[in-house]
Amino acid sequence: MIGYLISTRTGAYCYNLFHHRAVALVVLALGLLTYNNVLVAVGALLFAHSSFDRMMGYGLKYTDDFKHTNLGWMGKK
Repeated sequence: MIGYLISTRTGAYCYNLFHHRAVALVVLALGLLTYNNVLVAVGALLFAHSSFDRMMGYGLKYTDDFKHTNLGWMGKK
């Protein structure tokens, strides 16, 4: 969210990086392959957090507006 202080474009890229489930799975896999419990926990938490966000209607962000997501526009219309 700090990226949005710079610009909507930077904020969207940062948000999408940390809320993409593939990134979470890569972190989780690295943790499993290296027997690193911290990476396993971080990967699992990232995956759960990203999945919960999707369930609540928060999708990956487009660069034009914070409320414009791949799931549609957030909030009341």
